[in-house]
Parts: sequence; C-alpha cells; structure tokens
Amino acid sequence: LYFTIVDCVFTDFFSVGLNRIQTRHTSFQVDLHLENNITFLGGDSGTGRSTMFSFLKELSAEDKRIKCFNYLDWNKSYKSSIKRSKGKLIIIDDADILLDDAMRSYIALDGNNQYIIIGRNPTGLLLNIDEVYELQNENVDGITLFTLKKSF
Repeated sequence: LYFTIVDCVFTDFFSVGLNRIQTRHTSFQVDLHLENNITFLGGDSGTGRSTMFSFLKELSAEDKRIKCFNYLDWNKSYKSSIKRSKGKLIIIDDADILLDDAMRSYIALDGNNQYIIIGRNPTGLLLNIDEVYELQNENVDGITLFTLKKSF
C-alpha cells in the first residue's frame, strides 16, 4: 500500500514537545492528543498500532522534529541516536524488543524529549496509570480514525 501525507498539523507546543499530532492518509486519519512527556500505547494485537506507527514514520521524513524507531533499528545505533536527541518527539514501536532496563530508565528521566512508546510492558518507565493508553479506531465516513483512549 502507498500512502501520501494529505494533511499534517501540530498544535499547542510546550517546552518539550506537543499536545496534539494529526496526519491524514488516503483512508486513514491519526489524531493523537498527548498529555504527558511519555505516552505508553499498549493493547492487543491487530488494533492498528503498527499501522499508525508506519504513518507517523512517513510523517517523520517530512518533519525532522519526529524520530521513529522499530525492530528494523535493532542492529543500528538507535540508543545513541535517542540519547543525542533534543526537543524531539521520539516514537518507538516494538518497545519490548528495543528497550532494555537501562534505556527505559533513561527515557523515564529524559526531560529533553517527548515519547510515544508502543509495546506491551511499561515496566521501568515510571508511568502513572493515566499515562497508559490503547489505540482506538473507528470508521467515520469511510475514513479509519485512530485516537488514544486511556487503558484504565
């Protein structure tokens, strides 16, 4: 499948990152409201998390404020890239594979970047219950809309 970025909007910037990220593809729209420095996105397989990640990865090619990492970066220097980053939105898919205890501790204490962590295990990220989300998707007039909902 080939998707093009039709629309991209970032709103309400604060010192580290942003409060909202939106992008639209052919029949998909991503509209994420980010309330914290770290947003952990958990949930069941098949809910669209990796699909959403691919849209945000495409967006990162256009917007250098976004850095995306997944299992394809396992043998690359993703850890040092994260540690060198300042003022970025860092999106990590397959976090259970990529993030060891040391990287989880680093991210938990990193005040220079904002994170969306996609995985199953939030251990070591020092998160409150209201920082753990699931992806919600709904069909609105033929467009699949991806939004966040609190897990608990």
